[in-house]
Amino acid sequence: MGSTERIRNVAKRVAKWHRAGHQMVVVPSAMSGETNRLLALAKELEPARPGQAYSRELDQLAATGEQASSALLAIALQAEGLEAVSFSGWQVPIRTNSAYTKARIESIDHQRIQAELATGKVVIITGFQGVDAAGNVTTLGRGGSDTSAVAVAAAIKAEECLIYTDVDGVYTTDPRVVPEARRLEKVSFEEMLEMASMGSKVLQIRSVEFAGKYRVPIRVLSSFTDWDIDLTEEARSGTLITFEDDESMEQAVVSGIAFNRDEAKITVLGVPDTPGIAYQILGAVADGNVEVDVIIQNISKDGKTDFSFTVHRNDLAKTLDLLKTHVAPKLGAAEVVGDARICKVSIVGIGMRSHVGVASRMFRCLSEEGINIQMISTSEIKTSVVIDEKYMELAVRSLHREFDLDQPADTLAVTRG
Repeated sequence: MGSTERIRNVAKRVAKWHRAGHQMVVVPSAMSGETNRLLALAKELEPARPGQAYSRELDQLAATGEQASSALLAIALQAEGLEAVSFSGWQVPIRTNSAYTKARIESIDHQRIQAELATGKVVIITGFQGVDAAGNVTTLGRGGSDTSAVAVAAAIKAEECLIYTDVDGVYTTDPRVVPEARRLEKVSFEEMLEMASMGSKVLQIRSVEFAGKYRVPIRVLSSFTDWDIDLTEEARSGTLITFEDDESMEQAVVSGIAFNRDEAKITVLGVPDTPGIAYQILGAVADGNVEVDVIIQNISKDGKTDFSFTVHRNDLAKTLDLLKTHVAPKLGAAEVVGDARICKVSIVGIGMRSHVGVASRMFRCLSEEGINIQMISTSEIKTSVVIDEKYMELAVRSLHREFDLDQPADTLAVTRG
C-alpha cells in the first residue's frame, strides 16, 4: 500500500479472488510510512508530561492512515468494475477496551459486513483500530491490522484468512540474519504462536491467538508476488498455519529460531525473600499496563533476594520510574536497575515434546561460541534465553546450523508440507 500503483495492484489481486467466486473482506494497513509520519508530527508537539488524554489523541491521529488507504482501495476496486465499500472500525463496529495505543478487541458486530457481502460487494474494513464503549477511536498497536483481519475472519466464519506481507511465508528464521533460512510450507498453530511470542515479526501474536481461539486457518503470502499469478500457485508459494494433526510435524525437533531485539531487563535488588514479593512487584507493573516476559528470582541469601524480569524496551523507563517511586521504598529494596542491551533468542518446535536433550544442545552450542546466558525460559515446545544483544546474530546463526535448519528440505529426515 506504499503508492497508488501498489494500491491498484492490490485491487487487481482482490478482483481476481472475487471473480473466482469468493466473497471478499479486505483489511488494509496504512500506506507505507504514513503511521510513522503522523506519530512523528505528534512527537514534535508532545506535552511535557503526556498522559491518557495525549494517548487518546495519538489513536485519533494514527487511525486516519488506515481510513485513507481503505477509501483509496475501494476507489481502485470501483475502477476495476467491482462494487466496493469501505468502513472504519467504529462503523462496523469493532468494539475494544480503552487501552489507548494497544487496545484489545472485545467483539465485532458482523451484521453490516454480511449485509454488504450479500449484495455482491467487496467489503473493506480499516485494520489496526476499533472503538471503545465511550465512542473513542482506539488502536491495537504495531501489527494490529493482522489482528483485525483474523478477528474479522473469525466473526464472519471465513474459510481462510490470507495475510499479505513483505515476505512470502514463515521461515526457519529471519533470512536477513541467516541467508540459508528456509520457507516452511506448513507450520502448526502452536509453533506459530510461540514464534510470534518469541519475537518473529511475520505475524502479531494477538492475530495468532485469535486464530487459535476461533480456529481460523491463516495463509501467509507475499504482497510482491505478481497479482496475475494462478490462484493455486499463489497459495503454494506461502505458508499455511494449520490446526490439523500432522505426524510428520511431530518428528521435526526444531522448526525455527526466533529472536527479539526489543527486550530490556529490570532487576530489583535486595528485596525480602517472603511470600507475596513477586505479586507486589509484578502486580504494580501490570497495573501500569506493562507486559512482562521472562521472570527469574535468585536464591535467597540472608533473607534477601534479587528479582529480575524482562519488558519491552519501550516500557523500560516507565517501569523503572514506577518501581523506584512506588514499589522499591515499600519493599526496602536496595536498588532497581535496568539493562536495555539484551535480546532474547528462542528455539521452537513441537517435536521438542518427544525429544530429550534439546535444551542442552542449545546451551552447549551457545557455550562453544562464548555466549553467556543471563536468563532461561521454557515451555513444552520452546526454550528461550536472554543474552547480550551484541551476540544475537552469532547465536541465531549458530543455532540454525546446530539444528540443521540450513539444510534443504529434501535432505532432512522429515519433508514438511
